[in-house]
Amino acid sequence: MAQEVKTAATTQTAKTFGRVESIPMAHRRMSNWDLFATWIGANANNGTWYIGGVIAACGFVTASTTLVIVGLISYALLAVASYMGYCTGVPAMALTRASFGLRGSFIPSAINVIQFIGWAAVNTFIAATSISYIFGELFGWPLYGKPGGTFGLIVGILIMSVLHLLSISLGEKSVRMIERVGIILVVVFVLWESVVVFQTVSFHEIVTWHAPANLRMSSGVAADTLAAFNLAWVTAASDFSRFTAKKSAATMASFLGANFGLFWFAFIGLFATIGTAVSLNHFDPNNSDPSTVAAKLGLGVIALLVIVLTSTTANAVNLMSAGSALTNMTHRLSLNVSLWIVTIAATLVTFIPVYLASFLDVFETFLDGIGMFLGPEIAIFLVDYFCLKGQQYRLPELTKVRGAYWYSHGINWVAVASWVLGVVAYWGLKQVTVIATTVGATFIAMAVTAGIYWVGMHVTRSHATAALTK
Repeated sequence: MAQEVKTAATTQTAKTFGRVESIPMAHRRMSNWDLFATWIGANANNGTWYIGGVIAACGFVTASTTLVIVGLISYALLAVASYMGYCTGVPAMALTRASFGLRGSFIPSAINVIQFIGWAAVNTFIAATSISYIFGELFGWPLYGKPGGTFGLIVGILIMSVLHLLSISLGEKSVRMIERVGIILVVVFVLWESVVVFQTVSFHEIVTWHAPANLRMSSGVAADTLAAFNLAWVTAASDFSRFTAKKSAATMASFLGANFGLFWFAFIGLFATIGTAVSLNHFDPNNSDPSTVAAKLGLGVIALLVIVLTSTTANAVNLMSAGSALTNMTHRLSLNVSLWIVTIAATLVTFIPVYLASFLDVFETFLDGIGMFLGPEIAIFLVDYFCLKGQQYRLPELTKVRGAYWYSHGINWVAVASWVLGVVAYWGLKQVTVIATTVGATFIAMAVTAGIYWVGMHVTRSHATAALTK
């Protein structure tokens, strides 16, 4: 089913959109374990832990229920999107050319570049906080948050950026190597963290704890927060499934790995944050990041070093996805050059919470934006492939000017209009209190977008058919 898309360098197509590489089945090397480990590593990280700490404000029962439900729905979509990459061998953002148009695909590509740079910055900031604590332990440097502590954080950001440049230097092979080594250390660390938490407080105390009324979070806000976190990976699914020749690896292994990493680390973040709040008799969502919690639980330098490692494993996926999306937009750049660009950009973005606002405020604003823009995009490209195109994309057309996916001057305006209306629907639903506080706006907005796009494409086709028969 996979095939290589070739275009002549001297044609108008090549000059405008370049070559889209489809990985042949015979050249695919990622196994079930590789995909499983990749998606565990994508979620077994600092950001997932922090998400668990943030939704702790719901209380344990509401937070855990919402976490499981949203995770299962989100990563079912990831498995479906991953299947697209398995079938075509084409990167995720190149596939959006079929739904948004060759030029229209710049919209989802830009969203992906921004969001994965943002996620890389989130993980980098948390890991840099760990490094600042390590410097405090080893050299007596002031901790971040204390007078003079910003210096240690800045050094940590620069160190993490160097590690990220090293990790992405070998491309997909680097991701595989990092995940295989990192996952073992991650497992050891999480088991250690779990023992320490439950030695500090009882399970009953965690379950019965509630956040102060002024800091409490509703289930709807938690659902939208988790959905924004999870759906980010859906837009990158094909970037990795295109390297496997096994359908089960693309679908089931990806689904299980992503959920395993999510549940494991988010629950640890949830337990650790509530456990710290109980033991200190004080809850501050700004202190939910793993570096601060690990320091408060007295886990020591080794635990902080593992946090640094988990950031590197997660950002190998983040940066690879951002670089792939950038390549879809700027065809003259190689993937390696794009990876360097997005890594440097992520480094610069990491400094935003250092100087402009608290990390929690920046993080929540970032998540709200992701949920608003990503959900409608995902709804469109999934409906297009599975419902409108019958799981059959004509891969050579993905690079052809005035080809099947050229639409109107390279843009499918039905897709663009549906996406805009989906964003508006998300914003509108957030204003409806009963929705915003119970089930959240994300998945409803996605369903609305899917319906609009499906109807819009059928109406457009009907008009085009009618015009041809006159």
